[in-house]
Amino acid sequence: MNVAGHLQGIDVSHYQGQVDWSAVAAAGIAFAFAKATDGITYTDPDFQANWQGMRAAGLARGAYHFYETGDDPVAQAGHFVATVGALDAGDLPPVIDIESSNGDYEGRGVAANLQVWLNAVEQALGRTPMIYTNLSFWNNDVSADFGRYPLWIAEYGVAAPTLPTGWNAWTFWQYSQQGSVGGVAGEVDQDVYAGTSVAQLVEWSRSRFQP
Repeated sequence: MNVAGHLQGIDVSHYQGQVDWSAVAAAGIAFAFAKATDGITYTDPDFQANWQGMRAAGLARGAYHFYETGDDPVAQAGHFVATVGALDAGDLPPVIDIESSNGDYEGRGVAANLQVWLNAVEQALGRTPMIYTNLSFWNNDVSADFGRYPLWIAEYGVAAPTLPTGWNAWTFWQYSQQGSVGGVAGEVDQDVYAGTSVAQLVEWSRSRFQP
């Protein structure tokens, strides 16, 4: 995996349990994403602790929503926005995690409903969301051009990820689901940012996602 030199990060949910964010920062992690919501009703029980902990430890922080293709995208967007609240200027963009299908809400097509969620969150938070996905799901179930949105791609055991339909570059790459990082008990997802420095990440976040 060609991750040397890239800025290192992790993403977490309640599966990681209590995270010692100060230890995570001391281990050289510069950014992190935490699961906030899933569908229209579920809130990750550790989200608020992670959200505040990342900030207190000085990490660039982001929040993601696990998208259920069979649920109302407007209701999902509202649930996510209500849980996360207003974003700080230095926060990473809001993320939609779309990687599996459990139906097609009102038969409008996954791509059309995804766009509804993206529009609603962008309007509510004043930031362009980012899409997390994997190659096979995206090309098989969405296969549409959403290239105006930053891509967070998941692919493991490769030197570089293969880009899904609609993108010519990735912004974040989840390259492992079995990482070991100080401050986290057990395995954790590992990610890299396409840049090489915290300054680049901060500038990217501020320049593209200011309201």
